[in-house]
Amino acid sequence: MNFGISACRPSPPLSSRRAPGFLGRAVCCCLFISLISLSAQSQSDAWKRQRVASLAWLHAVFFLDVNRGWAVGSRGTILATLDGGQTWKTKSQPTTDVLRDIYFIDEENGWLLCEANVYELKGKADPRTYLMQTTDGGESWKRINIPGADVDARLVRAVFSRGGRGWAFGEAGTIFTTRDFGVSWTRLSSPTRHLLLGGDFVDDDRGWLVGAGATIIQTSDGGETWHLSRLAQSGQNAVRFAATSFVDNRLGWAVGSAGTIYRTINGGRTWQQQNSGVVADLFDVKFLDAVEGWAVGAEGTIIYTNDGGLHWMVQQSGTEHALERMFFADRKHGWAVGFGGTVLSYVRAAAPRLSR
Repeated sequence: MNFGISACRPSPPLSSRRAPGFLGRAVCCCLFISLISLSAQSQSDAWKRQRVASLAWLHAVFFLDVNRGWAVGSRGTILATLDGGQTWKTKSQPTTDVLRDIYFIDEENGWLLCEANVYELKGKADPRTYLMQTTDGGESWKRINIPGADVDARLVRAVFSRGGRGWAFGEAGTIFTTRDFGVSWTRLSSPTRHLLLGGDFVDDDRGWLVGAGATIIQTSDGGETWHLSRLAQSGQNAVRFAATSFVDNRLGWAVGSAGTIYRTINGGRTWQQQNSGVVADLFDVKFLDAVEGWAVGAEGTIIYTNDGGLHWMVQQSGTEHALERMFFADRKHGWAVGFGGTVLSYVRAAAPRLSR
């Protein structure tokens, strides 16, 4: 808007010189009404806690659509919903071990990534990590061990592409891959010994994993080869990255300890730090497109951006519990889960209609 353009116009006749004042008041009135509408909309867009009959530490959440979803966590806890989280039901526990991650191919076929309590292992040959598979929508689960996995290594996350490729990763830079949605697994060579905590793949070939020691690794061939990324700022090796989110093969973000956020615009070759405005550890990040994104973390932290991370705004979460993971079924429906059985839901309100 060019506010100086009126200076070049001839003065209006005396009979109409009161018009600008009247128009100015009308514009201010319209702006005031618009601000009230936007304020009301932002309040209706707030994250709200959903009622859950569990105090388990929830480590992961997954939704097939805006209605059907699951949340999993400590002591084998599995929660399921068919109505977008308005009601959550506790499902029978296939194990009492920690459930680190969950993924469903469709409404019937899904996977759990499980971590056994080291003090409850029956022998030295028992693995710390294993998978469980369902073919009936989670009504029953079957245990599947990952062949070739170090029995002492923990795998903490599993990410899948739409084409059937999957990657499970964790301690000591350990990475496994599957080409058949988890039926069989193969160990991949890794360029790092650091703990890997988060990852994202945009297709069967191109993906990124992040972790401790400011680790960011990238692959363009499904994990056959990996390349280490370097941060632009020196002295950042103490950063512990927990999650990453990419919207295409070039534009992505990584978040981690002490409110750290980095962005890349060239597929991870170089990264630039952004100012999150918070100091709490960030555990997950999700971008819906090139400009709109969310991050969650310790102390109930939720931050939001609508300009690609140039500015981040703190959102009210209504909890002080750590929020570990997020999932968006679409840009209008999201969930965050964490400590103490915490489940938060987000529903974007419809844009207000302007009355004439």
